[in-house]
Amino acid sequence: MSRAALAAFFLPPGTMPAAGLVLWTRGLRAFGDGYVSLLLPFYLTALGFGALEVGIMATATLLGSGVMTLAVGFIAHRYRGRTLLLTASVLMAATGVAFVSVTDFWPLLVIAFVGTLNPSSGDVSVFLPIEQALLSRTVGARSRTALFARYSLIGALIGAIGAQAAGVPELAIRLFDTDLKTAMQAMFLFYGALGSASFLLYRRLPSHLDGDRNARSTPLGESRAAIFKLAALFSLDAFAGGLAVQSLLALWLFDRFQLSMTAAATIFFWVGLLGALSQLASARVAARFGLINTMVFTHLPANAFLILVPFMPTLPLALTFLFLRSALSQMDVPARTSYVMAVVSPGERSAAASITAVPRSLAAAVSPALAGYLLGLSSFGWPLLVCGALKIVYDLALLKMFSHLKPPEEALKR
Repeated sequence: MSRAALAAFFLPPGTMPAAGLVLWTRGLRAFGDGYVSLLLPFYLTALGFGALEVGIMATATLLGSGVMTLAVGFIAHRYRGRTLLLTASVLMAATGVAFVSVTDFWPLLVIAFVGTLNPSSGDVSVFLPIEQALLSRTVGARSRTALFARYSLIGALIGAIGAQAAGVPELAIRLFDTDLKTAMQAMFLFYGALGSASFLLYRRLPSHLDGDRNARSTPLGESRAAIFKLAALFSLDAFAGGLAVQSLLALWLFDRFQLSMTAAATIFFWVGLLGALSQLASARVAARFGLINTMVFTHLPANAFLILVPFMPTLPLALTFLFLRSALSQMDVPARTSYVMAVVSPGERSAAASITAVPRSLAAAVSPALAGYLLGLSSFGWPLLVCGALKIVYDLALLKMFSHLKPPEEALKR
């Protein structure tokens, strides 16, 4: 496939080429997040920490991401998005190096808080709102959801491949004269190298994306009330999602069914792949049924499947419902991003993206420690059940509160 054909496949018609650079960096970070989210609990277990400590570490990573994202929301209108992304990529590179430099709990906790490690299969980092705002400036309203679908698809697909790479340390033990701890540390160093590669790609972003007066970031104005309501709902969804982040889900499968690291890597590769493929249909479903309907009516059955997982007595049955959940649970991601970008003015997009993304880190940061505590008490899988139930409450509340607020492209159809 030629370079032009490849660009045409990933970029909707009328999209500026700069969007391609953002998609490339999204893929690099997704690969790192994919294997780090699985290696994190195994690595911490190898250092002698238990389920509670793993949960606390996941809480620290999400809480730190939320604090940084909130800060970006307040200062985004003062700095170029390119500058903020370059700074974040330097932090990512430093995180990979720092995480293998110490092995004591408290220093690792500090690094987890200030760094960019991600215990989730999705992007909850400081990169997310900045990239969303930049992408929204490279495309028209009619192609916006399609572009965000590709953004989410690349993240999910490359993240699935990254999850499969979590089996590399066990392979390295068989091929080279090394131990598991050293092999895992090498993977964290490679995570830092991915941050450096992202820095080089971000440097190529054109400055005119920030120079357009109509696109220049401003604080929230008329959209404040709607964005704050969305942020409140997203906080509920994020709190629920934090109970079943990929690191803790892998830990539960490890404890309940005695999975190896290689087996977990393969399972989460397919989980990620199903989530990625589902996002291919997101833009078409949203174009026909609307963004809010797409978010709600794909999410509801996915959460019902998650509730059933802890009741399954065997691994094949549990995986069946996990895979069914994965085939639907990510379809709302591009629709949600597109909806937030659609209901605010162009200048408010950086602030709106940050303020709605913050709960996905801050609220989610509370629940992994709780999930770790519950997993330490019982192998039943209470965090998964509670996660699914709370997400259903979120879905119904979102439908009731925002079904009347249509984005401009949907309002024109009426």
